[in-house]
Amino acid sequence: MTEPLTVIGTPVSPYVRKVLAVLELKGLAWRIDPLVPFLGNDEFTRLSPLRRIPVLIDGELVLSDSSVIAEYLDERHPGTALMPRAVADRARCRWLEEFADTRLADVLIWGLFGPAITRPGIFKSARDEAALARVIAEDLPPVMDLLETMAPEAGFYAGDLTTADLAVAVHFANLRWSGVAPGLDRWPRAAAWIGRIEGAEPLVRLNALGARALTVRYPDRPALFAEYGIGLVDTGVTGREARRGPMTTL
Repeated sequence: MTEPLTVIGTPVSPYVRKVLAVLELKGLAWRIDPLVPFLGNDEFTRLSPLRRIPVLIDGELVLSDSSVIAEYLDERHPGTALMPRAVADRARCRWLEEFADTRLADVLIWGLFGPAITRPGIFKSARDEAALARVIAEDLPPVMDLLETMAPEAGFYAGDLTTADLAVAVHFANLRWSGVAPGLDRWPRAAAWIGRIEGAEPLVRLNALGARALTVRYPDRPALFAEYGIGLVDTGVTGREARRGPMTTL
């Protein structure tokens, strides 16, 4: 029997949910060590030198970037393709995924979700409401304006669902969880596209899991993941104290 793939990283992370969605769409067995990256120890640093999640362990292979992991899984298990076949379309999707992983995340994750939820929750930092308001007023509109121009009228970005679609959509659950940003009524085409992606399995299930994982207490984690039929594994990467460090979720 084939050993399940191992993922390190909490499903609260949009990047982890992107990889989990790829695994689900590929029909691959997986288990998870739901690490919050700030709590990673030296073994976590060895597996992920930039201290980023997710980490994928496939036998002797260890990968620690969501886009690299998604591309590896798509090439290693080609049955359900998650990138278009046409070369130009693949290039467009790679660019969109890079934009989602970087600039979109700069605004939605590092500009809003992190300061509103992660820093107060883990590091007990006070929320800077003025800084959050500046991100909403100055940084959010340009990225949403761009997505509005790129959003397809129907369906997904390049026809069938791709990792580029997933890379965009996974951030918006975190935006809602931050509780600080307005709705997306100003960008109806982008909002409809995001809604179509989020309305497809497996993101419905994974976003629900992420929302639950955001608030569940540590002792209750096994019951939560068992409820979703997900196996837990202890990879030995959890430390005792939160560490500040470089960007920890890509």
